[in-house]
Amino acid sequence: MLHDSTVRGTSAPDGSRPGAARAVLKLSCGRTGGAALPLVRRALRFDDTDLPPAGLRDGTVGNHSFIPETPSMEDVTVVDHPLVRHKLSHLRKKDTDSARFRLLLREISLLLGYEVTRDLNTEDRIIETPLAEMSAPFLSGKEIVLISILRAGNGLLEGMLDLVPSAQVGHVGLYRDPETLQAVEYYFKVPVDLGNRPVILLDPMLATGNSAVAAVERIKAAGARQIKFLCLLSAPEGIEAFHAAHPDVPVFTAAIDERLNDHGYIVPGIGDAGDRIYGTQ
Repeated sequence: MLHDSTVRGTSAPDGSRPGAARAVLKLSCGRTGGAALPLVRRALRFDDTDLPPAGLRDGTVGNHSFIPETPSMEDVTVVDHPLVRHKLSHLRKKDTDSARFRLLLREISLLLGYEVTRDLNTEDRIIETPLAEMSAPFLSGKEIVLISILRAGNGLLEGMLDLVPSAQVGHVGLYRDPETLQAVEYYFKVPVDLGNRPVILLDPMLATGNSAVAAVERIKAAGARQIKFLCLLSAPEGIEAFHAAHPDVPVFTAAIDERLNDHGYIVPGIGDAGDRIYGTQ
């Protein structure tokens, strides 16, 4: 039996929740295997007030999955907007061709970009509209840096550049060894002065977490200090591994899927993101 309940998360003194939805979150609670499983219906940063009591089993309701409370879930934002879910459903379909796949991924990255850039600094400047003078907000500080994990990260990069065309761009070339599933680096080039710039690392998939962990290690070594990781899909195993290595880096994702299979692919997932973007096998 489903019912609606209203849950309030941890708020700042002004009632807002930085980095998460500022409105009261509407959750639908159902039962699977005897456990109540909340479904997040807004962009949500998980914290102790958002998660159900400890001891609930893993479960899936509809197109959403829920995993039990773990320390690795404390800084994960699921951008669960209806348009994101709609476009992601089309993108998941196995008969979606590469051209349509690229377009959907670019559109989703625009929507994810609004959430991951929510806390960019602004400053007020005096401008004149056709009717009056006013104080208006503009972005301030150093330009952000978008770093794509090649090759699939470029699918998110294009949409993010549509949103923030002034961003600087870097690339980290990594591939996953098919035997060990470990990340192997083959290319690295990023802008200078990363230490004074917000950095958003882009990769459609957070599966085993190995590539993301290796990429963050490299950009930290290059001086980056303000890092966020943006992906399309994530697996519980990948989130746990990523935050075990980099607990200071928040994760933004469109969905947390059920699990990894024996080959390290996210299930139900979308398949190999790079192959589907570029039409390779």
